[in-house]
Amino acid sequence: MADQSIIRITKEISDLQKNSDLSLAVAFRDRDVRNVRTMIIGPHETPYEFGFFEFAVKFNKEYPRKSPAVTAMTTSNGRCRFNPNIYANGKVCLSILGTWRGERGEEWSAAQGLESILLSIQSLMSSNPYENEPGFEDANEEHDKKAQKEYVAKIRHETLRISVIQRMEEYLGITGNSVQPTSIVNNDDYDLDMADEDIDESLVPWEPFKDLVKHRFLWYYDSYLEAIEKAKKEVKDGQAFDRMPFEGSSNIMDGKFNYTELERRLRHIKATLESESDRWASEGLHPKVKDGTVAVNLARQFEQIQESYKRSEVPHSVELENGNPFVWNLTYFGRPMTNLDGGSFRFKLRFSPRFPEEQPSVKFETRVFHHRIAEDGTPCYTPNPSRREDIKQHIDAVINALEEEQPPYDPRTIVNPEAYKLFWGTPEDRKMYNRRLRRSVQQSIEDL
Repeated sequence: MADQSIIRITKEISDLQKNSDLSLAVAFRDRDVRNVRTMIIGPHETPYEFGFFEFAVKFNKEYPRKSPAVTAMTTSNGRCRFNPNIYANGKVCLSILGTWRGERGEEWSAAQGLESILLSIQSLMSSNPYENEPGFEDANEEHDKKAQKEYVAKIRHETLRISVIQRMEEYLGITGNSVQPTSIVNNDDYDLDMADEDIDESLVPWEPFKDLVKHRFLWYYDSYLEAIEKAKKEVKDGQAFDRMPFEGSSNIMDGKFNYTELERRLRHIKATLESESDRWASEGLHPKVKDGTVAVNLARQFEQIQESYKRSEVPHSVELENGNPFVWNLTYFGRPMTNLDGGSFRFKLRFSPRFPEEQPSVKFETRVFHHRIAEDGTPCYTPNPSRREDIKQHIDAVINALEEEQPPYDPRTIVNPEAYKLFWGTPEDRKMYNRRLRRSVQQSIEDL
């Protein structure tokens, strides 16, 4: 008989992976479902906003009768305490985990699960985390209010520095001002079809959220810059962090503000990320890649999609750039009787030789003012996680995001802060949004 705890864990992981909650992600290596990695994206309008916080979850054999062990991984190698309840050594203090004394009814029960744990941790990432420390919930005195503000300020800085910038630099091989190249297309021994048994997995870093974080970084890039611009008016470069009353020994968040440097590093990451997707096109022309399995799959899907557009009443068009199956140019024509009516929008899809493990880079080349399209043309769309290899569903998801007239309010989809505020603002704001959208549609026609 199968282990009942394994069945329960597997189902919970599957449910989370199918979940539409854009702030949670979960992964496990091979078939080791008892050791899980999770990602929580910091909530909107908190100092953790759009930060990437990773946790390791270890399920015991008595699960779900007993809670799993949870360890915070985003601590700058044990040097940063991100919350009164999330320690620098990785300890997460929650009553449901048995790591903190709680009120009656707050302890663990078999009715709870991985999602409830993640949501409980996420709730710690509040707009005023200072109040998570016992004894400070009702802080009203002036010096307490000042401390709360100072605590929020340093968390916001370290969220950007550690959870976003440092993480992205590690993913991209950025050291100082240089980038360690990861492309190996000039190596004559380059072989994408290397057998799995030839690879020692113990030597390969496990980075289950690397692709997700790269895409989300582009979603939130303008929000990061906006946060930096605001913070520069509140603190000075070189100003030391204030230590909180509950911080001590090695369980602290020490450092200095330097938003000028964070902005420089942020822009360098963006440029490096763009050059990476540009490099995919060159990799795609390498003989061993061009004749490989991925190239054949891309070419086959291109032909199918191109043929479907010829038969469809929707007059979209798609073509390869210089015959390269790794770079697609698609022209979308605005649907009649909508704000996009008459517009002609061109966007580019770049594919990695490691597709679908690495998802495509999508960018609008036609400028359009839209709450789901970033200033640089990056669209905010969510492909079906179970059909990552299906390019048609990527394209359809992009178009659906563009055409959706009554989307649900979701601050996790903020990619164009200015357009987002107008779209979800007052009736007058919405009118202004529609005018600016129509103006960009008209401009797309004039640019033809």
